[in-house]
Amino acid sequence: MKRSRTVAGPAKRPGITRVQALVDGKPSASIPALDRGLAYGDGLFETIRFVAGAAPLWPLHMARLRAGCRRLQLPQPDLALLAREAGCLARGGDCIVKLVLTRGDGRGYGPDHAATTRRILGRHDLPGMPASVYGQGARLRWCRLQLSSQPALAGLKHLNRLENVLARGEWRDPRIHEGLLLDADGHVISATAANVFIVRGGVLLTPKLDRCGVAGVARAWILRRARRAMAVREDDLDRAAALAADEVFISNAVRGIVPVTRIGDRRFPVGPVTRRLGYTLAALGIGQPPGTLSER
Repeated sequence: MKRSRTVAGPAKRPGITRVQALVDGKPSASIPALDRGLAYGDGLFETIRFVAGAAPLWPLHMARLRAGCRRLQLPQPDLALLAREAGCLARGGDCIVKLVLTRGDGRGYGPDHAATTRRILGRHDLPGMPASVYGQGARLRWCRLQLSSQPALAGLKHLNRLENVLARGEWRDPRIHEGLLLDADGHVISATAANVFIVRGGVLLTPKLDRCGVAGVARAWILRRARRAMAVREDDLDRAAALAADEVFISNAVRGIVPVTRIGDRRFPVGPVTRRLGYTLAALGIGQPPGTLSER
């Protein structure tokens, strides 16, 4: 039987110990027990893909982080300092750097708006992804969990991700690559760890994220890029709209654009819009070109 290749990060070199995490700029593998991010989810995070030591989507990550700080009334971070610390951890390699900002230490729900923001950065290996998924497409299911509506937090990548954790716990079948999430009104919002796009009648559509969901940086890149060549719309999409699509793909800043060829029993082709956008993002080192393997 032919084994599926897996797209992963570089192998670890034995016998070499390196710093894998920084807390406020110092090597550390722990945070204080009173940290508000740990206690209350009071903070934000970014999961940043580094390619040969560079982060192609860094400006979009920092724009979202700054916007999140404004909305949560967190002190604005020193972006130059974050870049130096993230680069120190990346060390010229291919990896993930997870950046967490919290409101520092404190007890009680009342936030101290003068608190010093805590910076937590960690280096991680790239997650494995079967190469066949980029060529033959991902299989998705519908999640039972419904996302709560909270406009004050909509779009933010805040630290409370329990809904995503519970939704991802709904299946263990390795043939299922992702799950689609609806809100209480039946609108499609996202996958558990990715944004979702559909193509219908030559128009690129993605769910509005004004009530819930995370506005991904890959999503922002796709919207900006696609508007150069086609009609693009953020809209309320229900289950029927998703199933009536000509093309479907999901995206995030680590795995890039992943074509979807099955939602439940409904099948989709790896279409031209998915291929074009996926090739362009893969050229930056994020993901693989869609449809590059033989399709079934």
